[in-house]
Amino acid sequence: MEHSFGGPMGTLLAGLGLGAFYTALIWINMLLGVFLTPLFLVPLTWVQDAVMAKRGKKVA
Repeated sequence: MEHSFGGPMGTLLAGLGLGAFYTALIWINMLLGVFLTPLFLVPLTWVQDAVMAKRGKKVA
């Protein structure tokens, strides 16, 4: 005997599954932004400080 989740109950079940999936996707993307942004910004500030120090020595 074959079982399937067709009809209104299947639609609700698929909707809940997709809702959970997209909620998790948004959550992980927010966490990646929060944790990865400093990993790129901090070294960029080091480079910017080094460039500005080099420019300051040339002018003085």
